[in-house]
Amino acid sequence: MGNLLGSFKEPSTVEECDSTWGSDSESDEPGAEDDSGISVSVSPAESERAAGDASPQPTESPESVPKMKRSFYAARDLYKYRHSYPNYRKSRQPNEYRNLRFYLNKIPLVPDGIYIEEILTKWRGDYDKLEHNHTYIQWLFPLREQGLNFYAHELTQDEIKEFQSTREAKRRFLVAYSLMLDFYGIKLLDKSGNVARAPNWQDRFRHLNESQHNYLRITRILKSLGELGYEAFKAPLVRLFLEESLCRNTLPNMQHSILEYYVYTIRLPATRRRLLRYARKHYRPAHAFLWGPPSKRRGGGVGGSTGAGSSGIRAPTTTPEPQRREDEGVTSAGSGIIVSSHDAVLYQELLGGGLQGCSGLGSSMAGLEEALIMVETRGERNKIAPL
Repeated sequence: MGNLLGSFKEPSTVEECDSTWGSDSESDEPGAEDDSGISVSVSPAESERAAGDASPQPTESPESVPKMKRSFYAARDLYKYRHSYPNYRKSRQPNEYRNLRFYLNKIPLVPDGIYIEEILTKWRGDYDKLEHNHTYIQWLFPLREQGLNFYAHELTQDEIKEFQSTREAKRRFLVAYSLMLDFYGIKLLDKSGNVARAPNWQDRFRHLNESQHNYLRITRILKSLGELGYEAFKAPLVRLFLEESLCRNTLPNMQHSILEYYVYTIRLPATRRRLLRYARKHYRPAHAFLWGPPSKRRGGGVGGSTGAGSSGIRAPTTTPEPQRREDEGVTSAGSGIIVSSHDAVLYQELLGGGLQGCSGLGSSMAGLEEALIMVETRGERNKIAPL
């Protein structure tokens, strides 16, 4: 197992973790520009709807809204990911290339004993199986981080290089990506990674909006795309999620996850800026948008005044939906770390699916998968390792 700790000096604030606006200036931000970063644009009807949404909001002044902060723990985790895990130490054990061998259909995933060809050919459209099985996702989308399935192996630099040069593995990886997109109601359009609604989108979006443990899975999928040579596939998917959650209101519960996690899996700052500008244009209420340039560069304008700093304490929910389950924090005993109850619920759901005995997991944090949770077991609280 790799070690993400060492002499590397950990960032201590959100600003130190977020380089998105480091080389940006207001002159780099044309007001009429299509901020999507990809070819799809917002329809006139959607623009009118977004404009209409702004009308009832002005009565709500920034002073009347509780001040909120971004999650330092999410920012730090994604900083490490974007910077290829500073001070990552190679495992002392021989590199068995288990992820590559799984993708070559030579070994099954553990503990289920299922080969990848069975998953790719028989699981497509079996949404109950894809929803309730919690062991396959770490094998389909490996990372250089330990996951909740501690039988799955972390990627290594050498294995990544070998994977990227193996045509059969890459072919199956794209089939696996398409499989999961279909599960979420999305279709892969081309080899450039462009995506659109699938024919089953209404039912699947309805499910995705409520089944929030899938948000952790999507963080993992985005990270894995970048690790295995498909960095360019991230922006189209994140852009679609932004449009659906902010403009079409089909995935309102996903807003926080998109802005706090998905956008920040993207390694190119210019692409993150384009996506965040698009989000800021459509976010309501506008004054609560936390992911714009820091206030010191914006003169206290929209997006910087409430979210620039971070004390390392998990803030209340940053989304405008009153029903979000991130309203309260859960503190890990003895750690001083505060995580959202949203993440705690997700982990409880995963563990309820039969994934017990996670004491052997590493200490790395994995995006939405980065929380520490407390679960009730025989009336006592026990610490659970992060996914």
